[in-house]
Formats: sequence, structure tokens, C-alpha cells
Amino acid sequence: MKLAFPVEKDDGMASPVFGHFGSAPYFIVLESDNGAIESLGNQDRVHMHGQCQPLAALSGRVVDAVVVGGIGAGALMKLNDSGVRVYRAVEGTVSENLALFKSGHLPEMDFDKTCAGHQGGGHCAH
Repeated sequence: MKLAFPVEKDDGMASPVFGHFGSAPYFIVLESDNGAIESLGNQDRVHMHGQCQPLAALSGRVVDAVVVGGIGAGALMKLNDSGVRVYRAVEGTVSENLALFKSGHLPEMDFDKTCAGHQGGGHCAH
């Protein structure tokens, strides 16, 4: 299974998972079965709130799942519509969240836990 983890700094498996999908500077993409890993720059980092293009952000890479601390409803819907499942990360590294994912301890993200912006009283569940 190919997983994408948004991160602020590329430290490989030791990278802390970033709290926001759309504004993450990088993504760590890895194969959970064989451990192959690559780092991608976020190709859609600069966008208006609510205008995230998650597949463009991932440089067109096809992934099965994203593990993230927070994500907007639009990005979640676009990923889900493309067959990508989104899981809610815990505070910690890619390695720690991968272990929790493999053990079935990360919940799938749902729309009542999405980010609603950070200005004007918006809320986030992370």
C-alpha cells in the first residue's frame, strides 16, 4: 500500500507529520510493504483556502492513503472521490504513525473532523 504523509521538514521516517495537508511543504510517500520511500515538494502549497488540489500537491503520484493531522473538507472530498482514504495522524513522526496505521489504530478522517479555516472562528479537530 502506498501512503503519503505531509511533513514540514524532510527528515525521512523521522519527520513529524504536519497538521495541515494543503500547506505542508513536503510529502513523504512510502510503500508500506517494502519500505521504499520518496520525498516530494508540495506542488500546490500556495492556494486560497478551500482551493486545495490534493492530487496536484502530490505531483500526480497515485497513493492509496494519506495520513495527516488535519485537512479541509474540500481536499478530503477530492481525495476520497479519487479512491484515496485519509487517516487522522497522531502527533509524532512518520515512523510512529506508520506503526499505528499498520496496527489499525489510526481512525479514518470524516467530515466532522475537517479544518474549517483558521480565521474568523474557523475550527480544526487536531
